[in-house]
Amino acid sequence: MNGVIVVNAYIKNKSQITQAQRLAEEFAALKVDCKIIKNVGLAQIKNGGIESMESDFVVFLDKDKAAARMLEKRGLRLFNSSAAVEVCDDKLLTHIALADNGIPMPDCVYSPLCYYPDAQIDENFIDETVKKLGLPLVAKNCYGSLGAGVFLIKDKQMLYDFERENKLKPHFYQKFIGRGGEDIRIIVIGGKFVCAMRRKNPDDFRSNIELGGKGESYTADENLIALCEKVAKILKLDYCGIDVLTDNDGERYICEVNSNAFFAAAEKVCGVNIAKKYAEFVISCKNA
Repeated sequence: MNGVIVVNAYIKNKSQITQAQRLAEEFAALKVDCKIIKNVGLAQIKNGGIESMESDFVVFLDKDKAAARMLEKRGLRLFNSSAAVEVCDDKLLTHIALADNGIPMPDCVYSPLCYYPDAQIDENFIDETVKKLGLPLVAKNCYGSLGAGVFLIKDKQMLYDFERENKLKPHFYQKFIGRGGEDIRIIVIGGKFVCAMRRKNPDDFRSNIELGGKGESYTADENLIALCEKVAKILKLDYCGIDVLTDNDGERYICEVNSNAFFAAAEKVCGVNIAKKYAEFVISCKNA
């Protein structure tokens, strides 16, 4: 058996590089040849068909939906699938996919799609968004990782300014939950809970490790485990990191789902070999 770990063509983030290297190490320890390759020329459309590389499996650590779809169309098994990567890459699509399934989530208001730079912002939309979500609220670009594109909106003028400056980008607004700067990251592999890490950032309302957040091991209860396993099942994810917010009354809400969640910090604080568990799951699927 041989496989590949696909990373972004322009990879430079240390956490991304470490993620791929850790997986390659664990595959090697399990006697499986698995190379790390950049997403360059993996597939092409030629003479009306698709030509692609060959491999027994692909651990797809990029978000390039075109490449992922082409590889799958050639019969390659991707972890995660192109559909799962796509729905998690767009934060609003994630919430839409989870909606009507009994999953608690912060209330969301989508921003109308705009094509014109000179378009005027609808004051009624601003007023209604504040009425529905309250203040402060969270503004999110649909695409973004590591906390990028996520902003705390403290007043109506900030909301108006954000909407004006971002009207040509897909984005939405979300109810602010809890005190900010804290969440629980749950790792799920093959639909099963692996470990939980609490993240805290005293200097930012975003808890991301890359933004200065610190992780600590967290003991997840049965209800939280069941909730996150259900989320992974709905989104058909082989591997994911699920971010959970807790409000001031102790109620929990699914904030985001990351199909390629970094696991270095969780491995360290939880004492769990996540890379090995992921590699073992991939191998078990191919041997089934």
